[in-house]
Amino acid sequence: MAMNQDFTAVMKDMMGAFPVDTSNMEDAFKNTAALNEKLSSVALGAAEKSAEVSSKWAKETLAKLGGMSTGQADPADYAKSLTDFASASAEVAAENMAAFAEIAKKVQMDTVELMMAAGKDISEEAATVVKKATADVTTAAKKAATK
Repeated sequence: MAMNQDFTAVMKDMMGAFPVDTSNMEDAFKNTAALNEKLSSVALGAAEKSAEVSSKWAKETLAKLGGMSTGQADPADYAKSLTDFASASAEVAAENMAAFAEIAKKVQMDTVELMMAAGKDISEEAATVVKKATADVTTAAKKAATK
């Protein structure tokens, strides 16, 4: 009867020869969490500024609408009120759209800056990990060759 080889010992020896360093994974997780925190801060800041612009826009529109809703003696004055309101609304809309564009531009710049910094950090960490892994594998291969 043929004897089956016990691969448990073989696998144990092989895994022992090539140890796994989990600190790199922990560092990657911490770096990812830090990047997500920064990106969330950028997004929340933009949302807050957008809400402020929207609120200001609504207040200005309501204030101008109040002037249009007052009673007029002459029917032509209603047309003038409507024209004044439309003109003022267009002006306010242009200002607020420009404010939204500035918010979006800042978010884009901040995000690109964060991603560039993260990419640089990741490439530096990857180079370090590869060097360490190469050294570990070389050491393990030398040990295995001398046995």
